[in-house]
This record gives sequence, C-alpha cells and structure tokens, in this order.
Amino acid sequence: MLSLKTSPNTISINRLRLKSQQTHFSNPQTKTQDDGIPIDLVKTLVKFKSRHNFIRVLQVSRKADHPFAGSRLLLLDGPGNIHSISFLFKSLTDTYFDVFATLPPILPPGPLGILGFGAGSAARLILELYPQGVIHGWELDPAVISVAREYFGLSKVEKQYPDRLFIYIGNALNASVKDGFSGILVDLFSKGCLIPKLQDPMTWEKLKKSLRKGGRIMVNVGGSCVEAEDSRRDGKVIMEESLEAMHKVFPGKVSVLSLGNRKDDSCIALTGELPDIDEWKKALPKSLRTHRDEQSWGRQYACDVLMSVFFIETVVNCFSFILYF
Repeated sequence: MLSLKTSPNTISINRLRLKSQQTHFSNPQTKTQDDGIPIDLVKTLVKFKSRHNFIRVLQVSRKADHPFAGSRLLLLDGPGNIHSISFLFKSLTDTYFDVFATLPPILPPGPLGILGFGAGSAARLILELYPQGVIHGWELDPAVISVAREYFGLSKVEKQYPDRLFIYIGNALNASVKDGFSGILVDLFSKGCLIPKLQDPMTWEKLKKSLRKGGRIMVNVGGSCVEAEDSRRDGKVIMEESLEAMHKVFPGKVSVLSLGNRKDDSCIALTGELPDIDEWKKALPKSLRTHRDEQSWGRQYACDVLMSVFFIETVVNCFSFILYF
C-alpha cells in the first residue's frame, strides 16, 4: 500500500514511495516515486464510496516524467494510499508487488493465498511468472473486485487462468484450502493502516495453522511512511506491534525487508528460516533476478548483535533484510 498526496498543481506520491526507492542511483536528475506528477497528467477514471472504502482509480499519462508514467492506480482511503498498480505494456511494477512475486521459489508445492487481493497486482505477476502457480485470493470489498475487473483487467486474467485463480469475497483471516497453503501473502490495510487483528498473536497462530509443512508467510507491514486516516495511528508503531505479534508465533524466524535506504521506508516481513540468498536468486524468473545494473547479493552485519543485515539487489533496487533472533 502506498500513499498519494495532492497539492494544487501536482499529485505527489511521497509517503510509501511505492515501497521501492530509486534514490540510491548517482544521477541527481533521476526521477523517483517521491516526485510530484503535474495534475493535468493524472485523470480520475472513477470515484465513489463503497461500504468499506473510498475508491478511486487514477490514470497517469505516459507523458509524465515519473516512474508511474502509463500506470493505473487504485486508491482505497482518504489519505490516498495506493493499493494496486498496473501498467499497460509491462508486468513488473518496481514496487513491493514485485517482491511478493519472489516468494514462490522458496515454498513447497501447493496453492498460494493472497489476503487483501485488491485489484490483483501480485496475483497477475505470479500467474505470469510461474506457470504452475495456483492462487486463492480474498478481498473484503466486492466493489474493489468489480473495479478490478473493469479497470485493471482482472476479468481477462480470470478468463486466462480459470483453473489457477480463485477469488473470494469475505474476511481474509478466515481463508483456508484443503491440505493448507504453501504460502500466504498478507496485504491487509484499512483506513490507511494495518488492520488491528495483525497486532494480535492469535491471528498469526491461525494463519500458521493454515500453512502446509514448510509453508511461509510474506507480509506487507507498512511503516512510518504509511498515512492513516486517523493521525493518532502511527505507521511505525503499528508495524512494530505487528512484527512483535509475529515474533511470538514464529520466534527467531521473522525476517524484515526494508524497501529503501531511509528510516521511514516501508517493510516486508517473511516467516521461516531465511533461505540461502544466492540459491533463492537463482531460482527466480530471470526478470526478477535483475533490475538495471546486475549486482550480486551480499551480506553485512549491523552493530546491534540481535540483528544480521542482508543487502540484496533484486527487482526493486537495494533492500536490507533484518533477521530477528
């Protein structure tokens, strides 16, 4: 989930930065997701309130000098957090959805669950990149799925993969399949912040039980860059509370991926033993292994003895993995 801010003359995506920073490149003229987009290059395709969300679909002109040029964005709350993104002529998004798509190679065989389906950004990527992948996705708001079908090509994806994509309307925390999920992607936000249930260890116990042996959970845990509708709800505090709840259920087996090089960037969490980074990279589809300049995945230790930090170059620039022992 990302955040979109507005000013009289521009639309600026400056909070979640689409969870993939590009500021580490040396060229100072390089545009990043923090930069504003002239408002005349952004068109609102639909805008209405559903029972659960304030739904808006924006179309960014291909003429925009911005990483989102040519994209279609799904916003679901007042602050303008972006819940889905798609491009007409490419599959990869340079966002955390690409990170979600790196999960299948480190999972046992079996279906993947997506909790918080949105417009299907992660599902579409995984279905295209992994020919054997089967996805069961849950979305609370039927209006979101309707918008996804009309504006994000979800109907086409459903017709293309009728035996590999299954969508359910309802509470994602009740998700289950026969014999369990091989992996679960969690992207559950409401009113601009992680849902409260994710700060409860009982939720993670329930999700853990829905996994088959060797299964993992990858979670968008947000961060201080996520803007809630209630200004008293701090994204960093909510993230830390959610990670603490996860740690109680997966002690010593929660890794955190920081999407960028600034302390207010958002994070992705992964359960289970951290896999061999080189082997993981080799198992990825080629398009996920490289992004701009090819670099090997290295390792660096932080000063804090409770953490080991892994720097990896993958689909979205330079990330750091923090393993909580």
